[in-house]
Amino acid sequence: MNFKYINFLLTFTVLLCSGCANTPNSQITDADDYDKYLNISENKTLERAEKNEIFWSNKLSQTPGQYGYHSKLASAYSQQFATTGNIEFLKKSEDELLMVNKRTKYNNPSYLKSLAYNYISQHKFKESLELLEKAEALKGGLQETQKMLFDVHLELGNYEKAHTYLNTFENFSDFDYLIRLSKWSDHKGNLDAAIDYMEKAMIIAESSNMPSLKQWSYTNIADFYGHAGEIEKSYDHFLKALALDPNDAYAKKGIAWIVYSHEKNPDEALRILNSVTETYQAPDYYLLKAEIAEFKGQDDDAKRQLDLYKAAVKDTLYGDMYNTYDVLLYTDQQMNLDDAIDIAKIEVENRPTPQSYDLLAWAHFKSGNLNEALSIVDNHIIDKTFEPATLYHVAEIYKAAGKSDQVAPLKKELLASLYELGPTMEKKVNQL
Repeated sequence: MNFKYINFLLTFTVLLCSGCANTPNSQITDADDYDKYLNISENKTLERAEKNEIFWSNKLSQTPGQYGYHSKLASAYSQQFATTGNIEFLKKSEDELLMVNKRTKYNNPSYLKSLAYNYISQHKFKESLELLEKAEALKGGLQETQKMLFDVHLELGNYEKAHTYLNTFENFSDFDYLIRLSKWSDHKGNLDAAIDYMEKAMIIAESSNMPSLKQWSYTNIADFYGHAGEIEKSYDHFLKALALDPNDAYAKKGIAWIVYSHEKNPDEALRILNSVTETYQAPDYYLLKAEIAEFKGQDDDAKRQLDLYKAAVKDTLYGDMYNTYDVLLYTDQQMNLDDAIDIAKIEVENRPTPQSYDLLAWAHFKSGNLNEALSIVDNHIIDKTFEPATLYHVAEIYKAAGKSDQVAPLKKELLASLYELGPTMEKKVNQL
């Protein structure tokens, strides 16, 4: 699973920047540190993936009976997706994995897990779970299967099952165990423990000298440091990731967020993001650029970026991958609210987590259904998640319901999470 434990849940506001507190914090970043990674002409990771695609395509054409080549080709497509954000590569990878599983009659644990991994990337968690349960019954590579079952159950909100699987492969010297224990600690709201376990995993990754593990560790610990307010450490580790892969779009996005949210330098943040989106195609980058443009008071630019996002996600290949973003966009713009409720219901069906229920509660709240929103909050959200974006929605719903005594502690937490929420949210949080 391509873990990005903490995602930037983008929140939009119709308020202009005037009236927002936008005094820059201490300068941490230096363009001289990262300019060499912007607008670089070569992408060695992508070039290797493209060469692998050609190689395995030719091998498969020459010997079509070698069904294992489908898996190799799928891996090449998956790498191209990770490097470019182009959804077509992820779907091509799925096609190859479906083919190899069909040819092995869904009886090979390794191929089942590869397809499950692909489905996780597509947010098809229930389909992934079904494949992993088949792999578990076959017992081949059982511990790896159990690790993935932890991942999927956590994504689905099956927390007791997730914890049960976590205990089956307990090993404090194992990288895979530590990163999952870190994720579990974060889920439980223990950020200090999450950082501690991720730091231990990072040490193992560095001692292994495997670039892919090190790069993954650096971007994930950078996220955690950011949430803990250790912005300089976050920045340093994003730079470490870029030193390993100068084309790491996620690391560049992380630095752009520091420049924007911590240093209040939207122009420089946009310069970084614009360099990324020249070669990386994920639609959520348009949303971040729209938020920054709105922070600057440039409504026309914000609208243009939102239009680019809407055009991109019309591609049916994305399936349900951008449901969360769509609900937030519709509710913040007070548009298509019935659609927002319907999409949120799909998310609850797909993965009944507190975050999915939050989408449904927020959509109902913005549609004027306060009682329904309040019921969802009390039954499915409160005390079950510590995500700032969700807690902000809960606070607004409680405020509207007159529960001021319950708003106060939430506001305190949110004021401590303004870096995560972003500059456009500061005024809204202060008004709670």
